[in-house]
Amino acid sequence: MLSRGRGLYVVTPDEPETARLLAKVARVLAARPVLLQYRNKFAPAALRREQAASLLVLCRAAGVPMLVNDDLALAIEIAADGVHLGRDDGDAAAARRALDALGPGRILGVSCYNQWARAVAGEAAGADYVAFGAMFASPTKPAASRASLALLGRARRELKAAVAAIGGITLENAGALVAAGADLVAVISDVFDAPDPGARARAYQELLRGWNNRGGSCGE
Repeated sequence: MLSRGRGLYVVTPDEPETARLLAKVARVLAARPVLLQYRNKFAPAALRREQAASLLVLCRAAGVPMLVNDDLALAIEIAADGVHLGRDDGDAAAARRALDALGPGRILGVSCYNQWARAVAGEAAGADYVAFGAMFASPTKPAASRASLALLGRARRELKAAVAAIGGITLENAGALVAAGADLVAVISDVFDAPDPGARARAYQELLRGWNNRGGSCGE
């Protein structure tokens, strides 16, 4: 299981230019986020493999685990540190077995949207974290269903898996999510669309370190 300490979970934007993507990610990795997820919904398979493999090199050098979004086969092919699965991306228990076959410490995350039952099932299948959202209006998924702050607190109290929040997160509203129970705040636009993505990532890390230094558990 992942640590219950609070931290930034960065998710890459749909960037077609690999060099530009790598340059932005390199600046963000300097802030030492807890996790990085490679996500590109629109790239063809060959570009996705190129970008994922290149990002994995950067992440390994920085000591930051890299997960692949929605594509277990790609995660296995490049020996990534884990995979994040949505509702249509395959069986979580099968993914857990496949990741374990790669070696110890691989990370499985599952999207739970606003559905408590998915979180319970995800943990039972071996998920290291369960992700709820969209927490706020999201520029990445404007039509996404909204999840409640109460779900974060319930998950923190009742589950052993780490709790991630995603969707519309900004530096200004991230504290409310952590106060409600989130261990991880997963951010795309507010980091990668910032004038200085590295500085924005560092600001998140400073905010979240402040919560860690308070001690105790969120949502309890």
